[in-house]
Amino acid sequence: MATPAHSFSTTAEPTHTGSLLDAKLKKSSPGKAGMIVFLVMLVCGLGYIVSKLSDDLSIVHSASVFPFILLGIALFIALGFEFVNGFHDTANAVATCIYTHSLEPHIAVVYSGIMNFIGVLLSSGAVAYSIITLLPVELILKVSKGSGFSMVFALLVAAILWNLATWWRGLPASSSHTMIGSIIGVGIANQLMQGNSGTAGVEWEQVTKVFKALLISPLVGFACAALVFFLFKLVARDPRLYKAPEGTAPPPFYIRCLLILTCGGVSYAHGSNDGQKGMGLIMLILVGTVPTAYALNHTVTPAQMQTFSAVSTQMAGTIDSYADHNAVVQDAEPELEKFVAKKTFEPAVLPAIEQMVTNIRNEASLYGSLGKVPAEMQANVRNQMYLTSESLRILGKADGAPKFNDGDKQIITNYKKFLDTSTRFIPSWVKVAVALALGLGTMVGWKRIVVTVGEKIGKTHLTYAQGASAELVAMCTILAADTYGLPVSTTHVLSSGVAGTMAANKSGLQMSTLRDIALAWVFTLPVAALLSGLLFWLFNTIAR
Repeated sequence: MATPAHSFSTTAEPTHTGSLLDAKLKKSSPGKAGMIVFLVMLVCGLGYIVSKLSDDLSIVHSASVFPFILLGIALFIALGFEFVNGFHDTANAVATCIYTHSLEPHIAVVYSGIMNFIGVLLSSGAVAYSIITLLPVELILKVSKGSGFSMVFALLVAAILWNLATWWRGLPASSSHTMIGSIIGVGIANQLMQGNSGTAGVEWEQVTKVFKALLISPLVGFACAALVFFLFKLVARDPRLYKAPEGTAPPPFYIRCLLILTCGGVSYAHGSNDGQKGMGLIMLILVGTVPTAYALNHTVTPAQMQTFSAVSTQMAGTIDSYADHNAVVQDAEPELEKFVAKKTFEPAVLPAIEQMVTNIRNEASLYGSLGKVPAEMQANVRNQMYLTSESLRILGKADGAPKFNDGDKQIITNYKKFLDTSTRFIPSWVKVAVALALGLGTMVGWKRIVVTVGEKIGKTHLTYAQGASAELVAMCTILAADTYGLPVSTTHVLSSGVAGTMAANKSGLQMSTLRDIALAWVFTLPVAALLSGLLFWLFNTIAR
């Protein structure tokens, strides 16, 4: 495994610039102004979180304090993951800005933390639930039981441990990659613990889709950053752009503005994309501990529920026109649970979906709004909606399933959208909590990864044009992935972008560092999977 960040080998000669930068890094801190800004954000954010959480929990009446204690522990661990994510991944965003002297380290770190905060707050939630769809559906439906909590805790603890290990070694490893590995480990462990062989417990289609994004994005970063660097050379003839910084002088004004802009853009994109990875798990925690408040989206209005009732009637008629009326279904839920687990279409699937659609419509019509569903039924209604939504998602791809015409596909899409709105939501206070955890993490442990990205990838000091090219490509790549709800690695995109500019400039690459980064990339998936699988088994054994 790799050596610690401070002992990486290098063929680059030490420079006066390097020693000045080392001195900056050693004495740098957020500074008084930065601390004041972030403390104000922290106090306001905590006040907002406590206020909103208190309002949400005011409708929860429990004779035991255990659910609230469990909620506190689970949220602490989940936000701990985002904190580690902050100082592990966000360091990549400030590396080029610091090493080109565009901003002082303490200013860059505070600036990055604030942009991360904004990115999280404005995120759509699409990435959060693309992560959730990778989890075994049967565990999501049992999230309020021991196996569900074991799943969430195993995922988070495994991801935290591996992120801390790679951070300690100064390796730019991917939190996204780590989370995917942890999910695979839990899925396989759950399958084996049920006495089933194979890997059917893993949603491989979704994993493959996400993994392709994780695999392709570093290649895009490398190639596109090299291309942008070549374009810089063609368009911008200023020789200062292609030299290492002299002393601590900042770059030319226009390139400094670009570097500051891209640093903020990468930080914003990181918050918008990576910040969502823990949100979905936090929502599972909330649903599992206090379903009365969070199982269903209480912001759905009565008017929307009336529309939902009409769409449900239309949906039931559509499914009925394709169903085999000779198939008898006693209980729809077990039938659909079997379908989403095995993904094998049988004649009883469509009648089961029709039955579930009718049941959900009747409950929605009876209570008028999701907030008025009785406390003891909130989790059950959510499970029905979630299970139906997943069944419809799989139905469109299952072998032997009927081929719906375009009009019927649109009806199914509209209906599924209502279901997802009711069950896949993120309260504003969760976003604020994740944003604070990411921002705080950014200002605590950023130095190790910054040194690796800034000094240990190329054999020469990062030039202004190289830094701008790498960050511009990273910002655009991550924002594009966020648009399509795909989790990508800020770490891999930016570090590969830096490597691409070094290769384009024929600056030379430090193969020992690239080898260590590659090894971390290769080992992240199996190690995270093994660790989360073992933790899931351990936690599940304790919870019984």
